[in-house]
Amino acid sequence: MTLSNKHILIGITGGIAAYKICELIRKFKKSNADVKIVCTPNSLNFVTKLTLQNLSQNEVFVQEFDVKNWKPEHISIADWADIFLIAPASANTISKIANGISDNLLTSIACAFSKKMIIAPAMNFNMWNNEAIQKNLNRLRCRGAEILEPESGFLACGYTGKGRLCGVNKIFDSVIEALKYSSVLQGQKVIVTAGGTIEEIDPVRYISNYSSGKMGLAIANSAYNMGAEVVLITTKDCDVPYKTIKVKSALDMQKVLNEEFNNANLVVMAAAVADYRVKNYSEQKIKKSNEETLTIELVKNPDILTELCKHKVNQIVVGFCAESENLFENAKIKLEKKGCDFLVANDISRQDIGFNSDENEVIIFSKEGNVQKFDKAPKKIIAREILEWINTK
Repeated sequence: MTLSNKHILIGITGGIAAYKICELIRKFKKSNADVKIVCTPNSLNFVTKLTLQNLSQNEVFVQEFDVKNWKPEHISIADWADIFLIAPASANTISKIANGISDNLLTSIACAFSKKMIIAPAMNFNMWNNEAIQKNLNRLRCRGAEILEPESGFLACGYTGKGRLCGVNKIFDSVIEALKYSSVLQGQKVIVTAGGTIEEIDPVRYISNYSSGKMGLAIANSAYNMGAEVVLITTKDCDVPYKTIKVKSALDMQKVLNEEFNNANLVVMAAAVADYRVKNYSEQKIKKSNEETLTIELVKNPDILTELCKHKVNQIVVGFCAESENLFENAKIKLEKKGCDFLVANDISRQDIGFNSDENEVIIFSKEGNVQKFDKAPKKIIAREILEWINTK
């Protein structure tokens, strides 16, 4: 991807890994990006201002009140940047940004920054595992920041553990991926369902499935990055910067969907909804008896996707199907039967994709007969490709 006309702001904090950012700047410049650097004063103990200026071919910003014109630098720089990458991010700077402390130029820019922020921490492994640091990282995730977790290995402090700055190529690729998102869903309400529903048998037992909810979460994150107002209806716990409603059963999910559906523009049904529920839930734990078998009567759950499609007006509805055989044929039948606008099919018989995997490979079908395959890739990439393809149809 060429980065022509892309404005990348890199924040460097005080840490030995600061020297690695020199190579990262070179990679961005080779891709024709316009790069500006903002440093904390302590970062200059590890890399010089002159080096960073020569590599970025721009002035390097350090002091908060070194204003050359009437524009406050922390605002003008924030407005200029398309993305803000902080690498390496120290425990100190992470904690300041998470708690709204703006006592230097970098943290002031972070406080004023309203676009995509990527943070790549680097620190001693005991600092990384500190409860306060982890809470601050979760705060930043909830506000939409992407955290590139450090790697494990030998650390500059002499210890071995998790804390090394992740690879320069990983940081570069993450920035590239983030810059690919357009604002095509700006002003639209997108509902996404995720996870496997839980159908209770008694207070301690239930029926469910292996769905991790990762694909639905990736779609919700992608829709949010594309400017949508997102509502994620999920059976899983997650920290995200948009509206999340946690449900348990198929009936719970249907109830919430009915409440949110009318003013939605796009609905993506990525959840694995149980086909059946227990007919007679036991208020007390079912005791083991002397019988060799136990019979539990099940009744059909409502077909949520079909019911939504019956009542849609202007909404676009996307279904998902997990198939273990005859994927192409079964998906086409299901698309017609359900009445949705698109159906995304994936092969759950493969061990390298699907349930619990971070990668997927899917085929998407439209009611007009269009078919598109997305080859194996991380789910966040598959999610973006699905939304972009749907938007062009």
